[in-house]
Amino acid sequence: MTGEALRSENLRKVYSVRGAAPVEALAGVSMTVRRGERVSLLGRNGAGKTTFLKIASTLLRPSSGTVEVFGVDVDRSPEQVRPFIAVVPQEGKPFFHLTPREQVYTYLRARGLPRETSKARTEEALQQMGLVEIADRLSITLSGGQRQRTMVATVIATQAPLLFLDEPTIGMDPFARRDVWESLRRLTERGSTILLTTHYLDEAEALSHRLYIVERGEVLVSGTAEELKRSVGGSMQVSMPEGAPYIELFRSFGPCLADGSALEVRVDPERLSEVMEVAARAQLEARMEPVSLEEAFLRAVGRSIDED
Repeated sequence: MTGEALRSENLRKVYSVRGAAPVEALAGVSMTVRRGERVSLLGRNGAGKTTFLKIASTLLRPSSGTVEVFGVDVDRSPEQVRPFIAVVPQEGKPFFHLTPREQVYTYLRARGLPRETSKARTEEALQQMGLVEIADRLSITLSGGQRQRTMVATVIATQAPLLFLDEPTIGMDPFARRDVWESLRRLTERGSTILLTTHYLDEAEALSHRLYIVERGEVLVSGTAEELKRSVGGSMQVSMPEGAPYIELFRSFGPCLADGSALEVRVDPERLSEVMEVAARAQLEARMEPVSLEEAFLRAVGRSIDED
């Protein structure tokens, strides 16, 4: 394998619908995923995240542009790419007539892994996903969250060099989500690379070395979670319920936002004590908290991640 784990250049996908205007799902997406990274595509439903993953994982052809996986063009040579990747599709489900144990083992054998390796990896993946107690129940009897965990177990058991996960924790309870996160961290420690889509801000921040915020088929901004939060204007926020009349006292510290009588000041950590001292001298109640990734998303996209 040569090259970056994944590299796309000006990737576009346009759907032509008879009797209607063409729909542009991707509008020139360029990005790089380095080996051993966990990278998230963060965006609202319909932003183009799933379309990108489908093209990168050889399931869909692009209208123009390129995607390379370990230096191989996925559109020209999909058969060369497939042995190095594994995919959890957003709407994927385990075979209803198989148990989770059979699902994982059968998939590994189909990929050409030896029996003993397949057995060992199956048991490890079931354990990581908390599926041991239900490992021999037919998938048709499982809940939606248990089926999703089975799909994730199936793919992490491959230990493929590059994993694509499309909304991997959708429908899971908080404890199961954290099990998935921990398993993905272990995989990258072993050398795998992970590209996932999500609309969960906490998931993107907890898991990702880097983030790409996607909207209407375009990459708007990218960077680490801290870099994106700093793009808002400081990584800390000081809120003063009655601070609006004193806004001029705080303008030199960073971006200020007055909302009625309240004032919010975004500031870098090294100047936080100065802001609090000024607030105290003005006899203003003040509280400090980190700037959230949600604020960075709102700044980039102009609307909430859950807004239709």
